[in-house]
Amino acid sequence: MTTLRDIPVGSSCTVKSLTGTGAVKRRIMDMGLTKGAKVTVVKVAPLGDPLELNVRGYELSIRKDEAEKVEVEPA
Repeated sequence: MTTLRDIPVGSSCTVKSLTGTGAVKRRIMDMGLTKGAKVTVVKVAPLGDPLELNVRGYELSIRKDEAEKVEVEPA
């Protein structure tokens, strides 16, 4: 299982599913990370948290613990 946290900077992937539950899953979906969404990892903060992503034409910062809940398929 590959998660969004495992994708290197500059690489793209497609969201396969979300493993979070309840409010956490809803929050991730509200940010645009839904099944089939194309995601590019733009950069990672110096200490590794958060990740900056490009999703649906906008920039999004997400914590590593949230990124672990997003299963992806590398492009």
